[in-house]
Amino acid sequence: MQRQLKDDYFFKSAENISFFFEEKAFGDDGCLRQPKELSINKVGHALHDHDPVFKKFAFSENISSLFSSLGYKRPAVIQSMYIFKQPGIGGEVVPHQDNTFLYTEPLSCTGLWLALEDATITNGCLWAIPGSHKNGLKRRMIRDENGTHFDRPSPLYDQKEFVPLEMKSGDFVVIHGDLVHQSFENLSPVSRHALSLHVVDMEGCKWSKDNWIQRKTAPEPLYVS
Repeated sequence: MQRQLKDDYFFKSAENISFFFEEKAFGDDGCLRQPKELSINKVGHALHDHDPVFKKFAFSENISSLFSSLGYKRPAVIQSMYIFKQPGIGGEVVPHQDNTFLYTEPLSCTGLWLALEDATITNGCLWAIPGSHKNGLKRRMIRDENGTHFDRPSPLYDQKEFVPLEMKSGDFVVIHGDLVHQSFENLSPVSRHALSLHVVDMEGCKWSKDNWIQRKTAPEPLYVS
């Protein structure tokens, strides 16, 4: 029952503003080990739908012009996340490709990552394998009646191939949907806040019916060309 409740909360977050704790936020007694505001892993996944500040950014001319330059016909933000990477307990994000979770045919996901605080090797910045976006999608996460699962094991990546993407507050990076990237735990006393948006093209690209995000209402496009 608890697993079902967690899955339901996760799935409903696709169209809500929902809160998720860091895995290491709780002690053995089940109580938070630090204040609640220092225990949240992320807020998502529809900030761009419901919060005016995040919606203004997501639908700004700068974002639209970026996707116009990339040739998108009907781009839509499919998920948005405020990521805290809390000091001391900010969780690891294992190597992955965004298209694994946000699959369209043909592939169209592009990630946007805005540093709201300095992101360094010390506090858990992004790491990526240069050129890995040219090697194709390696696996998918599938949603079915039992929840979610991956269709195949994760490849084994050589950590020596990853390079750090250290960023200053206000820096902005665009991430190809097949780029392999990760971030390590934040064991430092400094947080690493960031805003992440993921955009897909709704024109000429089919949203998969077994993606974890299954919206009841279609996402609002940034523009239609």
